[in-house]
Amino acid sequence: MVVIVMGVSGAGKTTIGRMLANSLEWEFLDGDDLHPAANREKIARGGALSDVDRIPWLIAIRAQIDRYLAAGRNAVIACSALKKSYRKILLFDLERIRLVWLDGTRELIEQRIAERRGHFMPAELLASQFADLEPPGCAIRIDVTGAPAAIVSELRRELGV
Repeated sequence: MVVIVMGVSGAGKTTIGRMLANSLEWEFLDGDDLHPAANREKIARGGALSDVDRIPWLIAIRAQIDRYLAAGRNAVIACSALKKSYRKILLFDLERIRLVWLDGTRELIEQRIAERRGHFMPAELLASQFADLEPPGCAIRIDVTGAPAAIVSELRRELGV
């Protein structure tokens, strides 16, 4: 099984995804690590990525999902996957790929982003993330106001793992 943990920047995708993977002894991939250098530079300069910018990134994530499934390996992937069109690329096998949406208020997410250091995504791009967000219908929706350990426990129950 591959679990994709999605949401806007600052929702906790990497933290929750890594904790979930560790608790299950599964592999973890931060989708941000697959962004081409041009994307990372554009974001760091305060530029929002276009759909065209995102396609090579989504294809790279899709290729990694293909590798996990072909090898029979379980994994958790952190990936914003904000638009339905992006998720169509990633969710090609709903029996083996599950989607988790980390959902929080804009105020909470803004506070989290203001407190974090060293991330390439600047706070001023959060508005574009919320503007792009198309709430998924096929996801396990998780409120991110709780403690990370409680969120991971809830996710494990919801996923049945």
